[in-house]
Amino acid sequence: MPGTPPVPQSPHTVDDVMTRTVIAVGRDAPFKEIVKTMEQWKISAMPVLEGESRVIGVVSEADLLPKEQFRDHTPSRIEQARELEALVKSGGMTAGELMTAPAITVHPDATIAQAARTMAVYKVKRLPVIDSEGRLEGVVSRSDLLKVFLREDADIAEEVHREIIGPLFLTHGQEVTVDVREGVVTVRGEIRDCSLVPVAARLIRSIEGVVDADMQLTGTRHHSPS
Repeated sequence: MPGTPPVPQSPHTVDDVMTRTVIAVGRDAPFKEIVKTMEQWKISAMPVLEGESRVIGVVSEADLLPKEQFRDHTPSRIEQARELEALVKSGGMTAGELMTAPAITVHPDATIAQAARTMAVYKVKRLPVIDSEGRLEGVVSRSDLLKVFLREDADIAEEVHREIIGPLFLTHGQEVTVDVREGVVTVRGEIRDCSLVPVAARLIRSIEGVVDADMQLTGTRHHSPS
């Protein structure tokens, strides 16, 4: 019986997929400069930096829109109470006054799963990547995190076979095959211990680039002697 189930060895990190060339602004950048920079680079948000490239916040299109929202409209008391933050930002003139702070950030050694979870929890589309001192190293976006699904099927199949199927099942004459198409891993064969199937499925789904796992495994049939 196999020992401790193997652990896939390919957890990619933010450092593997992040964009290293980042457009950012300083705390004192004026409103119009922010708008022009976003338009020039076709981006919807930028880190705000201070000192030695330390990230102190993020300024986005959503932070800029209140200026237009309240341009020709005097908010009622109810609106003032409900949209106090937007009302305050409508008077902002610099990145430091407009930005959302503190910034939601991630470190380069965070796994892609951790970065994706952070984006989902905080409902953001991108994260500044910072070092241990808070200095900007890059930015990671939703599209960057999805790059793992561009992994070749043959590469995924090789890892599944090497890291999971081999150690768990390819013993005592068990025959198990692995086929990967469009990221879906199909495992077929007869095995001695069906209790390992859920374990194998979970490990396969944890491999980056895997869309799903189809476990077509059955228990070994024992033939009675004639």
